[in-house]
Amino acid sequence: MSTSSHGHPELGPPELIEVADGVFAYVQPDGSWYINNTGFVVGPSSVISIDACSTERRTRAYLDRIASVSRAPVGMLINTHHHGDHTYGNSLFGAATIIAQEKCREEMIAFGIPGNIGIWEPVDWGNVTLAPPTLTFADRVRLWSGDRPVEVSYVGQAAHTSNDSLVWLPEQAVLFCGDLLFNGGTPFLLMGSVRGAIDVLTNVVAPVPARVIVPGHGAPCDHTLIDTVVGYLEFVLATAQKGIDAGLSPLETARETGLGEYDGWLDRERIVGNLHRAYADLGAAEGVDIVAALTDMVAFNGGQPLSCYA
Repeated sequence: MSTSSHGHPELGPPELIEVADGVFAYVQPDGSWYINNTGFVVGPSSVISIDACSTERRTRAYLDRIASVSRAPVGMLINTHHHGDHTYGNSLFGAATIIAQEKCREEMIAFGIPGNIGIWEPVDWGNVTLAPPTLTFADRVRLWSGDRPVEVSYVGQAAHTSNDSLVWLPEQAVLFCGDLLFNGGTPFLLMGSVRGAIDVLTNVVAPVPARVIVPGHGAPCDHTLIDTVVGYLEFVLATAQKGIDAGLSPLETARETGLGEYDGWLDRERIVGNLHRAYADLGAAEGVDIVAALTDMVAFNGGQPLSCYA
């Protein structure tokens, strides 16, 4: 078996899945750090893409797959949230209008271009430049793919991040939900809210009458995954409360906690970042020091940079 530049086994090729007529999910194995899902909707004269990829190499491969289905240009690119695995490749989409919730633009500009900061194994980002959204909305916007609507809506509060949006195709009953859901991977709430994510998944995502849900990472699914993720988030809150009551730090609490049924999920070190956020949600901390939380995740990982295949 061949290996990557980091000595990991090579991942399988991305899978292009037609989840409805003219609607495609682009699923990248294995769905771990910086390996996200994207998707696109083919219209009569243009294509709408849902998210970019993290690196030049991965984004160009995605654009090639779009071109294998349609010769039409990508006219619009929707970012479901600001994280780099979904946005670093924006600059490779040419003249496409980049659309996102207004806080997504703010967060992208504040974070800047990607770099290797020692938290993750080094990544070859390639020739990507900062390309924040050029059309922003506060609550919702309706796009059109030919005569079929594409509804993009802010979830209303912090969840995975401060700026998560849903992309709902009502005529095809397909929902792209970004990183509000991970299928087979550990959810990550460090830059959002554990409590907020539970509320959003329960009261915003679950009522959507989707036939297919495309998560931000992992295979397309149905509503069953919502309950699974909510169960994990409730476990995080309960674990945080125990740690608070015992006077332990988030890292100490993580080290003393068995992950149980969630232990086999990818990127288990995310429990530390999630506990940092949960401590703040429960009033035991004033905000979250993101750098300190990421550093604690590395400590939980035996002091080694977090594995990244991107």
